[in-house]
Amino acid sequence: MKSDDKSIRWVEEPPLGLAGRSYLPLLVGGMTTTLKHLVGPKMTVESPEQRHAIVDPLGYRGVHRLNRDAQGRVKCVACFLCATACPAHCIDIQAAESPWPDREKYPESFTIDELRCIFCGMCEEACPVDAIELTSLYDLSGKSREEMIFDKAKLLSVYDQTKDAEPMRSAQADLAADAARPDSGRRGEEPT
Repeated sequence: MKSDDKSIRWVEEPPLGLAGRSYLPLLVGGMTTTLKHLVGPKMTVESPEQRHAIVDPLGYRGVHRLNRDAQGRVKCVACFLCATACPAHCIDIQAAESPWPDREKYPESFTIDELRCIFCGMCEEACPVDAIELTSLYDLSGKSREEMIFDKAKLLSVYDQTKDAEPMRSAQADLAADAARPDSGRRGEEPT
């Protein structure tokens, strides 16, 4: 790349004004935030006696769960996309031939090392069948490293614990789409 090339447009850095050269606006903004915290209401929560209020449970990334389908089977089809997308490499899946006719494979074993996980949500985003989700359970503790390795049974038990308080995101999206439809009728019915 040559400096006299006609296809290159050189942009000059604009000069800073008085506000840009001084730290006074930044200092005032920082002091305003500090005073708000000193004078405003206290946000202290006596944990673990009181639970934190999670404003957006759908956006919160806590403990993982494996979802079940309508027949109560594990929803995972052992496609390995979650394990491939995981930057921490904490998901291990062993696939087997499915005993059900509607899918080729299912996870014979599915483990997540919760101590290694960075709770980024990439596994949830990569899953094509919404089989894995992160819940709003945040108080994750264990007495040993082995307790923090969640196998398929433990992940399904998290689903059983949270299915009523936190329905599957795919089911919530379907309900929201049905409510937003202009005819607001059921699927498959003609509007009258």
